[in-house]
Amino acid sequence: PVQRRILWSMLQRGVRPGTPFRKSARIVGDTMGRYHPHGDAAIYDTLTRMGQDFSRNVPFIDPQGNFGSLDDPPAAARYTECRRSDAAMDLVRVLDEDTVDFRPTYDGEGDEPVVVPAALPYVLVNGTSGIAVGMATNMAPHNRREIEAAITLVMRQRRPKPTVDELMAHVTGPDFPSGGIVVDDDLRTAYETGRGSFRIRARAHVEQVTRNRQAIVVTELPYLVGAERVMAKLKELGASEKLAGVAGFANLTDMSGLRLQIDVKPAVNPQAVLQELYRLTPLEETFSINNVVLVDGVPTTLGLYDLCRHYIDHRLDVIVRRTTFRLEKAEH
Repeated sequence: PVQRRILWSMLQRGVRPGTPFRKSARIVGDTMGRYHPHGDAAIYDTLTRMGQDFSRNVPFIDPQGNFGSLDDPPAAARYTECRRSDAAMDLVRVLDEDTVDFRPTYDGEGDEPVVVPAALPYVLVNGTSGIAVGMATNMAPHNRREIEAAITLVMRQRRPKPTVDELMAHVTGPDFPSGGIVVDDDLRTAYETGRGSFRIRARAHVEQVTRNRQAIVVTELPYLVGAERVMAKLKELGASEKLAGVAGFANLTDMSGLRLQIDVKPAVNPQAVLQELYRLTPLEETFSINNVVLVDGVPTTLGLYDLCRHYIDHRLDVIVRRTTFRLEKAEH
């Protein structure tokens, strides 16, 4: 709800791509006062996440200023500015053509959309996470082209409906904006039932740094794992002498991209050291899928097919309502 209300508030204020940037504090205050009567910190946290390219495959906020990093929080709302991105316009583009239902706001002084038309399958492409009373959701992001292929398959193949294996021929696994390698532990079960888990490993390779010494170079990290977090863990393990094969490490990240270099002692197998690093450090993380969504107001756990099917049904409803609206307007 808070994401939808932020985008609706910006639409009502005329904040679109190409318009001047607006103070984030102004957007947060308007959203809190008119649509979302909760803390401003939670609203601003959501706004910044929608603008972070390392958190979302498709950002819905065009940021200006310090929107944070994997290791540092964003600047205060009074210092940053924002506007909606082009992708955000695809979510609400036909909102004024009676495509979705509206309901009164919490104080009854205005209206807000119950859902958005959503020309982009947001939860499948960007994923989402959240908690409520007695339930939680954690959905993984995916590649847009793969999701497009899966939705097309579900639309064209009605009877019999596509199997999980047929869908996974197109959606081979989650696709995280930070990169990394997905280790398939139980993806099929997750896509079939909506619950499961898998591991994300950092992408690393071995380089020859001197004649007698090799180094492990990390170029991609698991989802939402920052370089400073990895370095802090390496320092902790080094102080406790748990990294016997490591001679040293350094963060060589620059404008060209992430680069963590872990020097291996002579005559030590770097692949064995890498496996130990996967076990002891955040270079390997577990991601748990829990696809809990609201279906007609009822919390439901859905697999990949049902997520595609419900999105298609929603878009069909939007297109029928839009066409009816345009027909009645033309007849009038």
